[in-house]
Amino acid sequence: MLPPSSPTGWADAGGTDVVRRELSEEAIFLARLVTELIPNAAEALGLLALTLYVEARHDARRDESGEYVPLTEQDPARWNAPMIDEAEATLFRARGLGSIGRYQLEAAVQSAHVFRRRTATPNWEAVAQLYDALLALSGSPIVAINRALAVAELRGPDAALETILRIEDARLMEYQPYWAARAELLARTGRRAEAHQAYETAIGLERDPAVRRFLQKRQRAVNT
Repeated sequence: MLPPSSPTGWADAGGTDVVRRELSEEAIFLARLVTELIPNAAEALGLLALTLYVEARHDARRDESGEYVPLTEQDPARWNAPMIDEAEATLFRARGLGSIGRYQLEAAVQSAHVFRRRTATPNWEAVAQLYDALLALSGSPIVAINRALAVAELRGPDAALETILRIEDARLMEYQPYWAARAELLARTGRRAEAHQAYETAIGLERDPAVRRFLQKRQRAVNT
């Protein structure tokens, strides 16, 4: 089974699961502790920045009625600004150490998304370049999926769909974000029947009721 698209502690975006909330808080605490013990470890700083970026968006992942809100539709005013500022400063400090690793690149992707959402300035070229570097470093199929979605913004859904269909990893068959991304790209290229089926698979793999409702809404839009 592939790992989730975000750490376990952040899977409960509504914040109703006490155990998961404690996990996310503990992850940040431990990341801080490591940076204090090894202050010149660039990847430790990168990991801390990454956890801060993810946690900073916690309150924006649900609307007032508890429905799931994807990053592209979140209100930046609901983000934790001091936490994002700390993440940015931490990532800048890591970059100054001259050693680039996976956590720093993942944090840099988050920083690029924050910049775009805050300024309404398209920066998909930068996002795609970061994913290129991350993919070269990790070879992760999850990174390949996210890179394909960035490609969709740069070169259109047909190019992105071609990219995502070339990813070969049997574990993706049980990975909800893969099917959700595939469904969206199929829908954007007009392949409605295939998109409907891909959404059906994504819905079946998703355990969070709010995310399931979100996917069902997207599926209904394909049928209209």
